[in-house]
Amino acid sequence: MDPFSGIVQFVHVAEERSFRRAAERLGVTTAAVSKAVSKLETELGVALLERTSRSVALTDEGAAFLERCRDAVDAVRAGRELVAQARGTVAGRLRVTVSPILSRLLISELGRLLTRHPRLSLQISVTDRVARLVEEEIDVAIRMGELDDSSLVSRVLHTPRWTTVASPAYLARRGTPKTLDELARHERLVFLLPRGKPRAWAFTEGSLDAPAAVLVDQGDLLVDGALAGLGVAQVLDFMVQTHVREGRLLEVLPELAVAGPTIHAVCSPRRRGIPRVRAFLDLLGDLFARRADLRRG
Repeated sequence: MDPFSGIVQFVHVAEERSFRRAAERLGVTTAAVSKAVSKLETELGVALLERTSRSVALTDEGAAFLERCRDAVDAVRAGRELVAQARGTVAGRLRVTVSPILSRLLISELGRLLTRHPRLSLQISVTDRVARLVEEEIDVAIRMGELDDSSLVSRVLHTPRWTTVASPAYLARRGTPKTLDELARHERLVFLLPRGKPRAWAFTEGSLDAPAAVLVDQGDLLVDGALAGLGVAQVLDFMVQTHVREGRLLEVLPELAVAGPTIHAVCSPRRRGIPRVRAFLDLLGDLFARRADLRRG
């Protein structure tokens, strides 16, 4: 009996509580994962998982076995990464999670990373969910706002500005607002927060929470709506930097703009020194440094 047969598959299923998601993480079929776990249970002579059509749960024996197996799998992963680090090779699969609002900015830069490091592959998860970096084997998460987990290593990438914009055609038709009171009378394109509450616009002189003409729950749609002349939108500066620079959008009340949520790159301490992680963090640093230079220019 191979003592390692089925162990990795079992750990992934136990962590994900799903054969399908475990298979996605491993890059194999669900059937292959199910077969490996079933074979492991047969060899051990005990059920490790309770399966229903909708869920997977650990048995008492499975929970005890998982604790020992997870330590072994983590040790093997650490050993492989230590060897790669010693070689300085940027290779393997880089797993990243990023919020939807940052995904377009990131995807435009990934070609540079792959060209520079052809032995690297990427797995990008676009989600607002806060991923469990260690349990889900995530190399880097790009997050906005306050960080809750102090055990993780973080790097500040950028502190954007809330930028209020509209198209030249819209402003020619409705006039350019000079005060917050005037702005409140304009057609406003507003982001709908996850709990269904419109996000109030932030300014140095206070917030603006007047009724919205359009509510959307995707930040990029605010930009598209402003470009289409539907009204005024408030978004983070990196979302419209190119449009403003090229004149497709005009900034409204720039003297009242305030800082937005800080953008961080986050990883576990153990992964910080891995060459592929270092290369990706360097890419992010360059990306946001260039964006800051454009804003100052």
